[in-house]
Amino acid sequence: MANNNKKNNKMSLEEAGKKGGNTTARNHDQEFYEDIGQKGGKTTAKNHDQEFYEDIGQKGGESTAKNHDQEFYEDIGQKGGKTTAKNHDQEFYEDIGQKGGKTTAKNHDQEFYEDIGQKGGEARSRQRKNNGNS
Repeated sequence: MANNNKKNNKMSLEEAGKKGGNTTARNHDQEFYEDIGQKGGKTTAKNHDQEFYEDIGQKGGESTAKNHDQEFYEDIGQKGGKTTAKNHDQEFYEDIGQKGGKTTAKNHDQEFYEDIGQKGGEARSRQRKNNGNS
């Protein structure tokens, strides 16, 4: 079918889309793309429920995991941590620490705390041993 279009000097759908996209890119700035992105996001939010976002989030996460290694996740984690540190003060970290502590306490029992305490003590002991401090 593509050959048919070439004989009649017609563009394929793919070629027409690419040509239109290139023309749009030449004629519009970043603000244009931000505006249409916001409009599209609002329309999508209006037409879809939480399950839709969970599904596409899971698919995106699985695809990213297939295409990237641990180093990728370490890099984006560091970038995110630096950006968060730049944008927030000590009070922010105190608040999220308290929220995390309350949630952890609600979801775990005394045995959990005994286990992590023991692991922390063992790690500290190994660290002192490796540093030559008994």
